[in-house]
Amino acid sequence: MSAAAIGKDLLGLAHLSAEQITLILDTAVPFKEISERAIKKVPTLRGMTIVNLFFEASTRTRISFEFAEKRLSADTVNVAVSGSSVSKGETLVDTARNLEAMKIDMVVIRHPSSGAARFLADRIQSNVINAGDGTHEHPTQGLLDLLTLRERFGSLQGVRVCLCGDVLHSRVARSNMWGLQKLGAEVAVCGPRSLLPNAIDELGVQVFSRIEEAIEWAQALNILRLQLERMQAGYIPSLREYNRVFGVTRERLERAPRDIVIMHPGPMNRGVEIDSDVADGPHSVILEQVTNGVAVRMAVLYLLAGGRPELAEAAKGQ
Repeated sequence: MSAAAIGKDLLGLAHLSAEQITLILDTAVPFKEISERAIKKVPTLRGMTIVNLFFEASTRTRISFEFAEKRLSADTVNVAVSGSSVSKGETLVDTARNLEAMKIDMVVIRHPSSGAARFLADRIQSNVINAGDGTHEHPTQGLLDLLTLRERFGSLQGVRVCLCGDVLHSRVARSNMWGLQKLGAEVAVCGPRSLLPNAIDELGVQVFSRIEEAIEWAQALNILRLQLERMQAGYIPSLREYNRVFGVTRERLERAPRDIVIMHPGPMNRGVEIDSDVADGPHSVILEQVTNGVAVRMAVLYLLAGGRPELAEAAKGQ
């Protein structure tokens, strides 16, 4: 498959094929080695200009993209909405067109409105990468989760993965659902009914109403943060009650019939959806997810820029 096969933009995983997702994951593997060197840089994207356009606060995703861009030798510009003309009333399209007039090559966008990334991609010629739009998708987080699971299990075919927690507000959950199912995994969700989408039964996933049932079934748990900033009153009685009923605790995991891989996209609410001794425990791959995030984003940048997968392997020797 040619690199161009992933398209002009990366807006989500829902419309990518299993072959396209596998291409990105396979391309990320050699890029991991670059991040382990003393000099963590290759000239692959030298001369390209990438704008990180973040309309929502972000630390982990923004820094991960910035690391990926700089390790490929791209020139990067970070634009935070609080310090931009958007705060003065400029529209998203005007901002993007002004940036494009400066001859940029790519835009990485995070936006609180679902569909903002596609809206932008349809109106500018530069490549657009969705770094999270509303409650729609967060494709690079989904991809790094897939890479982490593939490293642990060898293949995702038949692997049982449960997404636990605030599925309703989670763009990470949606990207994981699409990506996992396309690569042959069995997917379930677990959480209060108030935090599950109304159409969850139509998404091809199993639904558990008790965390104990999910733990008994799953080989991996991807534990989602309660997104309190997106909630109005009434979704849960209290944080303490949520932890009592749905929290992933060491005591619950000790009753599992097998060792379970523990994942979390971050940031974590310790003591709410996940206890500290689980997050820091021997079966946690949370830090591996962070490491894989840089490699996956390097792969996406590289492929959208027109690189071929075999050249990513060759880049290890540069």
